[in-house]
Amino acid sequence: MKKIKSITCIVESGMAHKVVESALGAGAQGATIFFGVGTGVRQKAGSAGKRIKPDKDIITIVTYEETVDKIFDAMVEAGKIKEPAKGFAFIQDVDRAIGFWDD
Repeated sequence: MKKIKSITCIVESGMAHKVVESALGAGAQGATIFFGVGTGVRQKAGSAGKRIKPDKDIITIVTYEETVDKIFDAMVEAGKIKEPAKGFAFIQDVDRAIGFWDD
């Protein structure tokens, strides 16, 4: 079986659909979007923290190892995550999975 990875991307509320569209264009088979509220960074940033909105869109994508970098890069670009206070993204190994659609 091919190695599987999971991408988690946290972006400002309202950005998920743009990020997912980019990920699908880069080869993702699908995505799950859910909503959250961030805390901690805003409080530690003092007055600069006021520009960080607490509402977040959280995107999870499971994909094969050979496509993970292309999808991740597309998500980072679409979500403007390299800009300060725009989001956070990371990749994790998936040791076991069931229900992952294999074309």
